[in-house]
Amino acid sequence: MRRAFTGSVYQVMYGRCRQFVPSICHSTGFHTSIVNNTVSAKKFVFSKRFNGLPQHDNFSLEVEELPELKAGDVLCEALYLSVDPYMRPYSLGWPLGTTMKGGQVAKVVESKNDKFPIGSLLVGYLGWRTHTVINPDIKSKNFMEEITQLPELGSLCPSVGLGAVGMPGNSAYFGFLEICKPKPNDVVVVSGAAGAVGSLVGQIAKIKGCRVIGFAGTNDKVKWLENELGFDRAFNYKVCDLKSSLKEAAPNGVDCYFDNVGGPLSVAVRSHMNDFGRISVCGAISLYNDTTPTLVPCVEPAMVFKQLKMEGFLIHRWTNRFQEGMSQMLTWIQEGKIKIKETHTEGFENMPQAFIDMLKGGNLGKAIVKA
Repeated sequence: MRRAFTGSVYQVMYGRCRQFVPSICHSTGFHTSIVNNTVSAKKFVFSKRFNGLPQHDNFSLEVEELPELKAGDVLCEALYLSVDPYMRPYSLGWPLGTTMKGGQVAKVVESKNDKFPIGSLLVGYLGWRTHTVINPDIKSKNFMEEITQLPELGSLCPSVGLGAVGMPGNSAYFGFLEICKPKPNDVVVVSGAAGAVGSLVGQIAKIKGCRVIGFAGTNDKVKWLENELGFDRAFNYKVCDLKSSLKEAAPNGVDCYFDNVGGPLSVAVRSHMNDFGRISVCGAISLYNDTTPTLVPCVEPAMVFKQLKMEGFLIHRWTNRFQEGMSQMLTWIQEGKIKIKETHTEGFENMPQAFIDMLKGGNLGKAIVKA
């Protein structure tokens, strides 16, 4: 049995992981138990329905014996695992007993597939589990079952494949550019601006020549947005007056709104938008843990009288263009035009706590668990 990590948390800035060494397999984990040539893996199972903010008893840690590899199979060991807001609303459709779903960067530690030799780094939605036996050659129509090799990242930490050069990066890239269609000098508001997606949207907007206003949940996040990411203004939505803050930062109105949170903040932004404004709805994290319906003013008056366009999206809409988004995000990062930060939690056993902390806004940038 390999050693276990403690539950400390650290942050990786700009995607460079100083702790990362080439022999990742020797530095990661603790999970493999090999008895009589069989491999046991740990996994977190969705065992109890959420009621409000998730709790530890919503998850069960189980051990699973994996099958022997067949031709074309590989055995993957998780290196980095993702916790994301979408897991909370998506869980409504998961049967109890389901292995918690989510992305991970994994290393091939045994292979019967010439295309994926030992040492290959893969990225895919393998779930909250330490080891997985898969055949990467088997393609699925469900993008959440696709397994791909991690692109060449240079000096960037492989965890970036779960963030800026992964699903969140593509959500920012396509969700903002394709729906908001920003123009130079547009005024752009981003809610959840210090999160995995919002922090990227604001920087993409700056690349496109826009004025960017961000809303986040702490004063430290506000300082990070303004001082490090280049947002023109940022506000702590928990303590500021939303209407006066918008009037001060955008006296001539808002042209584009990238919405990650929903709720009263979004009501305030919509009411301050210019005619023919564009709204991209990525999520509504402010509502995910509500136990009673949230009552907010109806959206129709602003939509009609300001002739707004509001469109929600799921990222798989652009599955056939994922490489385009990942390539552009990687280029911007390497050029220094986009800065990234990840909040890492150490230890697979701390997956539930990392998930809970993320939903409470405890992360700067992308929330990652280092197995």
